[in-house]
Amino acid sequence: MESPERPQTLSLQLPTGTDPASIRARVEAVELLLERSFRIPGVNVPIGLDAIIGLVPVIGDFVTTALGAYIVWEARNLGLSKWHLTRMGANVAFDTVLGLVPIVGDAADFVFRSNTRNLRIIKKHLDKHHPETRVIEG
Repeated sequence: MESPERPQTLSLQLPTGTDPASIRARVEAVELLLERSFRIPGVNVPIGLDAIIGLVPVIGDFVTTALGAYIVWEARNLGLSKWHLTRMGANVAFDTVLGLVPIVGDAADFVFRSNTRNLRIIKKHLDKHHPETRVIEG
């Protein structure tokens, strides 16, 4: 008797190191999860957990704020300047304040993607100060 096939599972192992390449991989994974992990069928618009969790009043916004703050914390570990950290914190704070406004905040998650903006700031820093972490996307 043949054994039934086991369903395939998708596993993602993120590096745990403190080197710039490991931090880059973790931040990119969090940004992908929060901003672009799903596509809305029919319109093909990417959304992530930020928009979905943000639908839960108050609690959802604080959860997504904590995840956005994690990206800022990793940027601090990379040694980004206070100016860049302030900009990144302002992006997260603005997203949080928008998210607290019913309906408007949920719609704003499709337009203002603070985590994507913060990832862009981190990538610029890494490309300039740690070019060996650069990933060529094909």
